[in-house]
Amino acid sequence: MENLSSYLEKLGLNAYETAVYTALLSLGPSSIRKIAEKAGINRGTVHLTLHSLQNNGLVSYYHKDTHQHFVAEDPKVLANLLRRRKEEFETAEQDFQKIIPELTPLFKNLNRPTVKYYDNYSGVRTVLENALDGAAKTGEYAAYSSSDISPYLYHKDAFPNFTAKRIERKIFVRTIASGPGGTVHGKDERRWLTKKEGAPVYKLIYSGRVAMISLSPRGTPHGIIIEDEGIYKTELMIFNALWKSLK
Repeated sequence: MENLSSYLEKLGLNAYETAVYTALLSLGPSSIRKIAEKAGINRGTVHLTLHSLQNNGLVSYYHKDTHQHFVAEDPKVLANLLRRRKEEFETAEQDFQKIIPELTPLFKNLNRPTVKYYDNYSGVRTVLENALDGAAKTGEYAAYSSSDISPYLYHKDAFPNFTAKRIERKIFVRTIASGPGGTVHGKDERRWLTKKEGAPVYKLIYSGRVAMISLSPRGTPHGIIIEDEGIYKTELMIFNALWKSLK
């Protein structure tokens, strides 16, 4: 059930909703007591969760004697839930585009260097998304790639389709690589600093920013984004000089 639970949570169901719904699928029509025992959740939480699942059209109920029995709807209705989620997201995206002009004047840009920190795989994705958004303005960026860090970028919880999205957005990248492996995929050029060992940091240089991704002592990824035109120009100048030397 592990993979099934993961898919249900991607549809927007929380852990309790996923546990109760999957319990009902295997139990058939059941009382709150039986559902609680199967799902390993207390009755009060099950009662609230069933109400939420009913609102999503995933659970219904009927009365038998003096007792209320709940039953899971056919899993095919999950397609309806997915469609509703998609429609809600599209509506939210349209509304978001409308309010950006209203929010922009409120943003105070003091034209001073800023450093932002991001933790875990979700943070890695945020850093990489920022790099693509920034590089889209110029159509290119430069990067120091590391075989030690790359797996954390393409991890399923980070940004596994990062390269595909870069190519889709027609962004060209020049990469100075360290460590074994690594190939070109399209709209990119790669030169090796060394093929013997990877560097401890993955660095991206783009649109007035420098981003770096590395690992904590515990082995979890984290990243930073430095927004400063001077630092960006200096990093790009050093990169260009090294790039030419590696011909």
